[in-house]
Amino acid sequence: MTSPNSAAPRVVLGVSAGIAAYKVCELLRRLTESGHDVTVVPTEDALRFVGEPTWAALSGHPVSTSVWDGVAGVPHVRLGQAADLVFVAPATADLLARAAQGLADDLLTTTLLTARCPVVFAPAMHTEMWEHPATRANVATLRARGAVVIEPASGRLTGKDTGPGRLPDPAELFDVARHVLARGAAGRDLAGRHVVVSAGGTREAIDPVRFIGNRSSGLQGYALARTAVARGARVTLVAANVALPDPAGADIVAVGSAEDMRKAVLSAAADADAVVMAAAVADFRPAGYRGSKIKKAEGAEPEPIRLAKNPDILAELGETRRPGQVIVGFAAETDDVLANGRAKLARKRSDLLVVNQVGEEMTFGRPDNEAVVLGADGSATEVPRGAKEALAEVVWDLVAARLEPLSPD
Repeated sequence: MTSPNSAAPRVVLGVSAGIAAYKVCELLRRLTESGHDVTVVPTEDALRFVGEPTWAALSGHPVSTSVWDGVAGVPHVRLGQAADLVFVAPATADLLARAAQGLADDLLTTTLLTARCPVVFAPAMHTEMWEHPATRANVATLRARGAVVIEPASGRLTGKDTGPGRLPDPAELFDVARHVLARGAAGRDLAGRHVVVSAGGTREAIDPVRFIGNRSSGLQGYALARTAVARGARVTLVAANVALPDPAGADIVAVGSAEDMRKAVLSAAADADAVVMAAAVADFRPAGYRGSKIKKAEGAEPEPIRLAKNPDILAELGETRRPGQVIVGFAAETDDVLANGRAKLARKRSDLLVVNQVGEEMTFGRPDNEAVVLGADGSATEVPRGAKEALAEVVWDLVAARLEPLSPD
């Protein structure tokens, strides 16, 4: 795999025979335009969906499916040896099965066997195929070997079918590739783990058209989900009122109110290794819900809205945690930031608390963040202002250091 720019990250983009192959052209474009040196290795049947000239033109490299092309260069060995990342999209049920069994019957499967770099599979298939025990067993095998197998998205499939099995958006797949490359082989420290992340801001209904809410955009929670996927975790993302593209590989549970979030988080946390509560959960809700729109009466003041306390999800997680489970909270403070954060850390029985100062022009809706991550062990990790993905990486570093080793079985 010869690169015109030796400094460019070398990516092998494997393509198997699924209708979603047409979406991978956009992933390839994003990779090449951002400076990656990409060699496309399709299966023979994949070329029925997107032809060799398209892949060659977009990548700038010759395209082959056979181990017999260019034998003198031993491509079936050299491609995997030289790659910094192997990314297979779409990964069909057949490709996952052949990879799990260690077959080497074409150029793509031999490349997978010789790769010593991170390997990512982005499955795409009909729901019944994805949920079949054989496919689930193959996915578990690949994950146990250190591969990142991201969860497919839910949505429209071929024909009239809908459900889980859709290839995630190419922009989100590109983010996974970027994060995996940035961390290299050390980045899969959450492989075999299930993590739960909450994101966004809850809304508490006053009447059919009004609600009490907050300014949270969900950007930090989504950054946490993306980075956890790239580090090999199975991610459940409980999202409240978020208008963002679904992170590739995360299982999305959409909620509205604090009570909705409580039920979803506690259910997902039952078998989770870590729970990160990045959502802004409303402390209060209207004590009574008006079944019809509250009308404005001329010359009269509006009736006061009585408030009731919402459930404290973070405190409940701290009280009901499984043995070895790591709990992370977020504290958005406007003053006495660290003092309030330390008090909240103790009160909620969390292992870590991410404390940041918020305001109208700070944190909410911005692409950057800064924080201090307080630990129940007395530690304090300062994270300077930077991209929200950078804070997410620090949080997962601290979580990974606190997780108990996985059992051999």
